[in-house]
Amino acid sequence: MYQAAETLGVTVDAVRGRIKRGTIEHERDGNRVYVILAADESGTGRDQTNDQYGESGALISRLEGEVEFLRDQVRRQQEIIAQQAVTMRQLSAPSEAPEDARRAAQSEEPPESTGGPENQSSRPWWRRIFGG
Repeated sequence: MYQAAETLGVTVDAVRGRIKRGTIEHERDGNRVYVILAADESGTGRDQTNDQYGESGALISRLEGEVEFLRDQVRRQQEIIAQQAVTMRQLSAPSEAPEDARRAAQSEEPPESTGGPENQSSRPWWRRIFGG
């Protein structure tokens, strides 16, 4: 029975279950049970099990490779985002030197009183374009 289980690639309990159900040919000789296997049954279970695990192993290896590739991609994207955040902070941070220069220029020159629209050259470019 142990040899039959190994040949079929199943457990001894599975062979006993097949004997009880009558789905496997067998002979009893006192306390011994002999399992009779057909030529097409011998070795099929074990080979299928090994092939299944072999294919699964290849699939697992391939998936592990893909996971590592995707982790690298995520790491690269996080680095790019961090660099962009630093650049955005630098662009949005007010620089103090032009502001101080503008204040100094305003205190030295009195504002023009033409009665018309504001002097276009003294307004910042973004106010000239967007208003304000």
